[in-house]
Amino acid sequence: MNKKSWIGPLVILLGVYLLFFRKEALTAGTLFGNFWPTIFVIPLGLFFHWMYFSMTGRRGSGLLIPGGMLFTVGLVCQIATLFDSWEYLWPGFIAAPAVGLFEFYWFTDRNKWLLIPINILGGLSVLFFAVFSFGALYNRFIFGQPVLAIALIVIGVGVMIAPRKRS
Repeated sequence: MNKKSWIGPLVILLGVYLLFFRKEALTAGTLFGNFWPTIFVIPLGLFFHWMYFSMTGRRGSGLLIPGGMLFTVGLVCQIATLFDSWEYLWPGFIAAPAVGLFEFYWFTDRNKWLLIPINILGGLSVLFFAVFSFGALYNRFIFGQPVLAIALIVIGVGVMIAPRKRS
C-alpha cells in the first residue's frame, strides 16, 4: 500500500471540510476538535480488523468484537461532531456492540445464540433511531402540539355535528 492510497482521501476530506464546514480559523485545535474520531477511534477499529484478517490468519476472532464496536462508535461520533446531531445519533452507541457481535457471528462458526443479543441491541437501536427521527421531523414540519391540538378539536367537533343514522 503506497502513500497515495491513503493521503489522497485525507486531502479530499480536508478540502470538503474547508469548503462546507469552516466557520472559524483552521487551527490544530479545530482539527482535533472536529476530527478526533477519524484520528483516534476509527483507525483503532480498523487496526483490530487488520489484525484479524492479516496478522492472525483469521484465528483471533475475538478481535472482531472491539474492532466492530470501535469502528461504529467512531463513525457515529464523527458524523455527530460534524453535523452537531448528538441528540439524534446516540442510538448508534447501542448499535455498536451489535455490529461487533455480528462480525464475530459472521466470521466464526455462526453460533446461533449470538443472534439473540445482536437482534435485541440492533432492534433497540433501530427503534430509538426511528422514534427520535420521527419526533424531530414531526416537530420541524408539523410544528408540534398546536397543530395536533387544533386537528383533534376539529375532529371532535365533526364527530359531534355529524348526523347520526337512526336504526
